[in-house]
Amino acid sequence: MGKYLIKRILIAIPVLLMVTVFCFGMVNLAPGDPSDLYLSQNATQVQKQEMKKNLGLDKPVYVQYVKWLGKTAQGDLGFSFASRTPVAEVIPEKLAATVELLICTLILSYAVAIPLGIICARHQGGWLDNTITGVSFLGVSIPGFFFGLGMVYIFAVELHWLPTGGMSSLGQSSGLLDRVSHIIMPTIVLSLFYCSNMLRYVRSSMIDIFSENYMRTAVSKGLSRKVVLWRHGFRNALIPIITVISSDIPKMLGGAVVTEQIFSWPGLGQLTISSIGSRDYPMLMAINLIAAVGVLICNLIADVLYAAVDPRIRY
Repeated sequence: MGKYLIKRILIAIPVLLMVTVFCFGMVNLAPGDPSDLYLSQNATQVQKQEMKKNLGLDKPVYVQYVKWLGKTAQGDLGFSFASRTPVAEVIPEKLAATVELLICTLILSYAVAIPLGIICARHQGGWLDNTITGVSFLGVSIPGFFFGLGMVYIFAVELHWLPTGGMSSLGQSSGLLDRVSHIIMPTIVLSLFYCSNMLRYVRSSMIDIFSENYMRTAVSKGLSRKVVLWRHGFRNALIPIITVISSDIPKMLGGAVVTEQIFSWPGLGQLTISSIGSRDYPMLMAINLIAAVGVLICNLIADVLYAAVDPRIRY
């Protein structure tokens, strides 16, 4: 396992480099010039060139990339064009807010989807299975922004049960209950798609498992239904479930962009939107780098979990 992990990490390095090359090129190909944000419309060409030089944008793109890569390797992510503060000082707070939202989303999504998926598989073709599956298809079909705006209107504007957005109430100490009340709606909105999607995967996997001969053998031995379900059934269904989870986490980061914008959640998603609007290249590159590293780590963890849940898999 140790050799395999080292090999995967070594393979991930050139992959990460290729991702940074692609992202750096796409960011610099975007229309607009960051120097325009600091100058008036009547600025002369000399002033524009001087501002580009101050921002480090006067060099060719490949020179800018090499310079950025060298500083990043040393832990220097540069300065934000928008706030003129070090990117490394802004990212941790925003990342913590997004991670908090993603953890709550993961817990809610799979705590609901896995038991319901098993129930659907146990009652395949019954009214309960059809009802839950129908609701899951509805959850996959509803756009997140539409569902989010609907929840804001119902629970915040009309019923006044929950705050409209933000991470804490203004002018008040951010206690646990206040923090929980602010994260409820973003978590539900972000969980809707992934809960519905996982439910269908669990249902399909468990239906296949229930038809296997070893499940019939376990039942014929007189084992309890709980032992048959969890020890023999669910564990063998974990491989496709782990695959879905490892692919869902990076998608959640993308979904958080919309959700955080709707609920004014101060995380990486909201920071991404504001950085795009201000053409903040260093900040966008830092966010892309974090997302790429997150995807690689999720894939590596998934491979390790495969061997942990299935003794037939060895590296």
